[in-house]
Amino acid sequence: MPSEPAQRVEPGLVSRALEIAGRLANDAADVITDTAGRGARPAATESPFDWVTDTGRILERHTRRVLADEFPGIPVFGEEFDSSPGTTVAEQWAARSSSARFRWSVDPVDGTANYVAGLPWCAYSLAMLDEHGPVVGVVADPYRGQIYAAARGRGMRANGTPVRLSDQQETRAGIVCTELTRTGAWCGMDRFITNATAAQVGVRLLGSPALAIAQVALGHAMAAVLDSYEEWDVAGALALAAESGAAVLDRQGRHTALPSDGLLVAAPGVADNVLHWWSQSTGDRTSESTG
Repeated sequence: MPSEPAQRVEPGLVSRALEIAGRLANDAADVITDTAGRGARPAATESPFDWVTDTGRILERHTRRVLADEFPGIPVFGEEFDSSPGTTVAEQWAARSSSARFRWSVDPVDGTANYVAGLPWCAYSLAMLDEHGPVVGVVADPYRGQIYAAARGRGMRANGTPVRLSDQQETRAGIVCTELTRTGAWCGMDRFITNATAAQVGVRLLGSPALAIAQVALGHAMAAVLDSYEEWDVAGALALAAESGAAVLDRQGRHTALPSDGLLVAAPGVADNVLHWWSQSTGDRTSESTG
């Protein structure tokens, strides 16, 4: 069943958050396109699937400074300075959500390996959240010159143009996105790809969780499945997905605004099919109906 309606947030705060987040996203897009492909490489101790760049640190510090000035008292969490090895994602999220009524979550360069290689597929992602999930979300897609933005109850926009998903029912010839984990392929990924391709559905690993979810919100991909992720990877894009009309489900098929363990974002008419392929691939037979 769908999750309970989230509480309404003061409109002035939402409007100001959208304005500031949009400005930060535009700034970040310029920096990313100006500096990508400079030949940096991960240190020997860093995973090539999840590592840090100077650009990421600089953008996150800038984001933190601006948000501290504009929204004093609202904590900011980000990829470059808040990762906590040794704790589970659920534990980290619980600690953040209990710290204040609102919080910001930023991923300054989502798709770092692509960024370093100069591949035009990475993003800047920023969200303001409360206990119910994203309130405001902005994702910058620098190489396509797009800023995607959404706020709870106000819909999604791409460069100011409203976006709303159509009622897609057909899976054949569709595209599903997924991503590697920090250590590589997730358990069952090969079987998931086999299940999807058997249904004549293409699977893409593009290297940016935020942009993978954004493609669903935009109607380009019919679904995105993420087995492992951090809050800052997905929070901004989940705001887009929810406001475009996409279904947001956890690993068990439950509707939730911000899943902390397994994530499926899909056009509502195909969510059951994709959930079935995913459940089969991981051996999970407990998935519930998305209806």
